Amino acid sequence: MVSPSARSFTSLALLIVPFLISCDAFAPQTTPSLRVATPSTSSRLASSKTDETSFVDTLTNGWELFQKSKSEGYDFKQSVTIAIAGEYDAADIQSKIKEEIESAPCVMFTWEASPACKKAIKYLDIAGASYKIVRLDDPWSEGNPIRAELGKMVGRSSVPCIFMGGKYVGGFDGGVGEDSPGILEMAFKGTLRDTLKEVGAL
Repeated sequence: MVSPSARSFTSLALLIVPFLISCDAFAPQTTPSLRVATPSTSSRLASSKTDETSFVDTLTNGWELFQKSKSEGYDFKQSVTIAIAGEYDAADIQSKIKEEIESAPCVMFTWEASPACKKAIKYLDIAGASYKIVRLDDPWSEGNPIRAELGKMVGRSSVPCIFMGGKYVGGFDGGVGEDSPGILEMAFKGTLRDTLKEVGAL
């Protein structure tokens, strides 16, 4: 019988490994067809061993961060987000987030390929809003810690993460409460344009 801890590790590995591959966290090694003991071959083999160790270390550190986050009360999705972000200076990231949020009346943290982010941009364009986009996927190494801290800050790690007048209003079609339902619900309620006008983004 598989233990719950082993199942959690397997789930986390299945989420992290494809992500690391897509982000070029490690590069596939080319194995020469003829193994001749030359200095260049020796260093290539040593490099391959270092890459394997680095990958195992990345997975181990991610697992430890995931377990720590779960023990601190974060849900599965936020814990995975923290694990993917790796080690970072939380105070420095929080300062960057604050600076970005205060840099424009409407600020949207996004992934370029995210369907929800594309819809949010489309709806804000239809509303005639001016907004600032902060991409969390360019590069991933800088965006992942920002996403992890945003999740801790607002209680939701999904993108887009939208702020108006320095206040979190949710994502595209969801948020964390009545004050932050997401811009789709704000549009249905008739409060989106009013809020955009109020903060100076319209």
